Amino acid sequence: MSENRYETAVARYFEAWNAGSAESLAKAVEAAWTEEGSYTDPFADVAGHEAVAAVIAGTHAQFPGFEFRKLGAVDGNHHIARFGWELVSSADGSAPFAGFDVITLAEDGRIGSVAGFVDRVPPTA
Repeated sequence: MSENRYETAVARYFEAWNAGSAESLAKAVEAAWTEEGSYTDPFADVAGHEAVAAVIAGTHAQFPGFEFRKLGAVDGNHHIARFGWELVSSADGSAPFAGFDVITLAEDGRIGSVAGFVDRVPPTA
């Protein structure tokens, strides 16, 4: 598997997390995840396009005006990759949340699973 495959999968992942409308979110999740693809982090454990989209929409409702950004390089081997991220305020550039995710890729290059970890949370969270 090429390095580009990992970068492409992660770029699609961030497109989904930063989608602006319900329609663009649904399309982005479908492009990024397999039909039964899962997402697990300390706050969610879901599978399937609708459930993944609901987690993303809920996060945006909780943190309006924020976007997810990749931190550092994507590191991948075989069918897995890992990368860092942060949740950044469009208003002031602060990034109260940060962490890293590990993804598995299906043969078609879409995400089969995400295991998310949070490394930085604000004291009030």
